[in-house]
Amino acid sequence: MSGYLYLGIAIASEVIATTSMKAIDGFNKPLPLALVIVGYAISFWMLTLVVRTIPVGVAYAVWAGLGIVLVSIAAGIIYSQKLDLPAMLGMAMIVAGVVVIQLFSSTTGH
Repeated sequence: MSGYLYLGIAIASEVIATTSMKAIDGFNKPLPLALVIVGYAISFWMLTLVVRTIPVGVAYAVWAGLGIVLVSIAAGIIYSQKLDLPAMLGMAMIVAGVVVIQLFSSTTGH
């Protein structure tokens, strides 16, 4: 399987886990707690597979950058959390950084 497929699974799992944290409610809700535990376990497991074919710095930059953006989108949809302009600009810079790495860096494993 491709390293980027594993990376996509790692990102999706991390987004589910992080988004579920707000719903745990002091460990009183078992389903969100299970999503956090299983989501992070899958995410880190997939990352161990990712770094076999993608340099660890690049993998982490993509994982963290896209995770930040996707968690923010999920929080907006699920919890009605709105971002202000500086937050959106900062995230746009993170996405731009990931794009630069993917398009122009010789360390991406392409």
